[in-house]
Order: sequence, then C-alpha cells, then structure tokens
Amino acid sequence: MCGIVGIVSTEPANQQVYDSLLLLQHRGQDSTGIATADGSMFHMHKARGQVREAFRTRDMRSLLGNMGVGHVRYATKGDAANEQESQPFYVNAPYGIILVHNGNLTNTRELTGDLFQIDRRHMNSTSDTEMLVNVLATELEGQISGLDLSPEQVFAAVAQVHERVEGSYATIAMIAGHGLLAFRDPWGIRPLILGRRTAIGSDRDEWVVASESLVLEAGDYEVVRDIAPGEAIFITLDGELYSQQCARESRLVPCSFEYVYLARPDSVMNGISVYEARLRLGDRLADTVARHTAAGDVDVVMPIPDSSRPAAMNVAQKLGIEYREGFYKNRYVGRTFIMPGQAQRKRSVRQKLNAMSTEFKGKNVLIIDDSIVRGTTSKEIVDMARHAGANKVTFASAAPPVRFPHVYGINMPSRQELVASGRTISEIGTLMGADNLIYQEVEDMKSAILEGQSAVTDLEMSCFTGEYVTGTVTDEYLAWVEATQLS
Repeated sequence: MCGIVGIVSTEPANQQVYDSLLLLQHRGQDSTGIATADGSMFHMHKARGQVREAFRTRDMRSLLGNMGVGHVRYATKGDAANEQESQPFYVNAPYGIILVHNGNLTNTRELTGDLFQIDRRHMNSTSDTEMLVNVLATELEGQISGLDLSPEQVFAAVAQVHERVEGSYATIAMIAGHGLLAFRDPWGIRPLILGRRTAIGSDRDEWVVASESLVLEAGDYEVVRDIAPGEAIFITLDGELYSQQCARESRLVPCSFEYVYLARPDSVMNGISVYEARLRLGDRLADTVARHTAAGDVDVVMPIPDSSRPAAMNVAQKLGIEYREGFYKNRYVGRTFIMPGQAQRKRSVRQKLNAMSTEFKGKNVLIIDDSIVRGTTSKEIVDMARHAGANKVTFASAAPPVRFPHVYGINMPSRQELVASGRTISEIGTLMGADNLIYQEVEDMKSAILEGQSAVTDLEMSCFTGEYVTGTVTDEYLAWVEATQLS
C-alpha cells in the first residue's frame, strides 16, 4: 500500500503534487518523493520520512515544470530503511522515464533473471518498482523506430508489460518530452482514479491521476472515472488524453482491505463510498455481536479511532447501546499497522492511544476495531482498557480473521506473524486477554462493501480466505515470501 499521484497542468506542478501527497499521507510514512518534468528535463527529490519532513523550500524551488508525479511509501518489498528504494524510480532510455507504483509484483524472481539475462538491465535495488520501470522501458524501446512516440506505441508497450508482470500495480509514469502515462493491473486490485478541470483563463484541460478521490475533490477536479483494470491512459504535454484497454483479459476485483482500513473514509473507490461501506460493516457486525453476547453484557460501545468509528457508531445504534469515545488519539503518531517492525509498532500503540478511566471504570465495554492483523495493537488496547478500570472487555473486529499472507501490496508476508493463523477465535481471544472476541463473517464483509453495486461484483479477499485472485500465487511462492521478507 502506497499513495501515488500524477498531474499535467498549465502551471507549476510541484506544489500541487506536494498538497496531494499530504492528503495521501495515511497510505505510507516510510518515505516520499516528487519528480517534475520541465520540457524534456526531469527534476526529482525524495527522502525518508513524511511529506512535511522531507521537503524544504529549496527542494520545492528545484522541482520545475508543469507535469509531476509523487509517492508516499509504505514498504512491502525491499528495504524500508533504504532511502535508495524510495520512489520515484528513473531510467534514462528510451527518452527518460520516471515511475511511481502502488502494489506488489509477485513474479520478481523470474523478472530478476529476465531483466539481466534477456533485457541486459541492471537493478540497483531489491524494489519491484525498479523492476517495473525497467520492464516498461524495455517494452517501450521495442515499439519505437525513431524519435517520435505515439499513444499507440505506448499502449502496445503497456500490453507487453501486462504479459510480463504478475501481481498488483497501479502505476503512473512520466515520459520525458512526451507526457504522462497511467495504467492499472488487469484485476484492478489497487485503486487509481482520473480527474479533470479547466485551467483558469484558458479552455485547456488539466489532469490528475491519484490513488484516492479525495485528492481530486481537494484540487477542485471533476471526477472523470476510475482507471479500468488493464487500461492505460496517456496524457500529452498539451493536455490531450488518450486511453485504451491493454490487457487481453480483465476483471475488476478491488482489494477489500482498502475499504476496511487503508483508504480515507472521505474517498470513493470504484464507485463505492468508503465511509458508507464502513457503516454497513457496522450493521453486519452488530448482528454477529447480538448472536454472541448475552443481554446486559455490554454497557458501552467504543471505537479505536479513527478508521473503526463508522462501524462502531452503527453497532451501537443497531444494538441500542450507548456509544462513547474512551480512547484519545495522539494525531502526531503515525498509523501503527504500517510501521516497520513489531517492536516499533508495540511501542507506538501507547504513544498513539490513551484510555480515559472515566469512560471505562466499572463498565462492560465493547471495543470495535476495523481489523486484527498481528494482534499487537489489540492486546495493548485490551490491557489499557483493563488498567483504566473496565469490568469486562469484549473485542470485536469489523473484518474477518486475517489468516493468510497478503501479497498484493499490504505488509502481511508471513503466516507466523498473523495472530489468527492456525488459531481458533477462542484461542486468539485468550492471547489478547479479552473476555470475548467477535469477528465479522467473510460473506457479511463482502455484502456490506458491495451492497448496491453493479460494476463491482467481487473483492480481493485473499488474506481472509486464502484464495488469490491472480491465480499465480502458489504455496511454494508463499513459502519463499515468508522465508525472504520481514515486516
């Protein structure tokens, strides 16, 4: 999970990209980067840390040009501590390409060999994004015969990229002197949305492509549509848009975890309001809670701020139980789930949350969280509730048990670190120290997210079900990921 944005404007793009990355900061806090194009000249700055930490006035002044891309990184591949693996990535031929990517390629072992032995390209990192930009460069070079570059040649190259790479990828690239390219994997696992506005004092179109719709709304862009699975769009330096379906087969199967946790609630993804989906998750969860708790077992319902708040509100409303805010959130600490390393996650829980004893003392509390992944945060929260004086703690997850690795761009590489892997719900509850533990049912989650939809009929739910939508994830691959990747 990362956040990406690309802009083609009539004015300098640097501040526009920066402002967009601030809105996408929740999607990654390891590092960030911005690249701009001034004619055929690229300018780039990237650094570790969050957006406000990474860019100074001198950095922004050097980012010249009316076209730009930006990235906030949450490491799922490569080394989170290595600044060289921050995005964007650059190759100098053909033309010069700078690329940002959200997702995770699942055939990096094969690509490593092919890029060296066949394409004769050197990788300077373990990042799958560097592999992706080099595959694109190779395929684009194979389509051109002179200095000119047509949209048809770009789309033919993207079609070949789809043939060579596997996994999830929402991608934005700048091609020096020509324009901006964006494309999405044939399953549409990771989000990508297109927006347009009319330039002030002109009838020319300005364009934005971003991970979430809130970027478009904040920039006063009209939402054109989500980029379709397998589709590519190409926007020239003059603002002309071309699009084409580049995959032989495509089907929209977006990641369910976007709606559960990753995305901001004020975004709309694939036509589905994230906030409304979370409200419906609360409705479904309330029914399950009612089946597993006796009358009078719960005095108050409390959310873990912020992403579980909509679900908790609807649980309380449907069950007729008082809703209270018992945890105060320190907004200057990042999201613990996306922090690298268990020790850092555990230390940050109590820095991020504080339990107010006046809300807990002597009460039977139902705590709602959006999901339970490693259990680190959940166990700390249960302990905090007890220390604050709770009489009884029931813990409920608006998502089903996370039992399987996620290989499409979320940092859950190993079954060993997933608290639900190989354990019953009762065993998980005991490990967390809760009096009662309740999970959302898989089908309830699916129906809550998809309710009222016709364009989206299925979801990528592999971390809950063990069924990998691309059909290329084998047990052998999962064993390799577990042996070679740490979160």
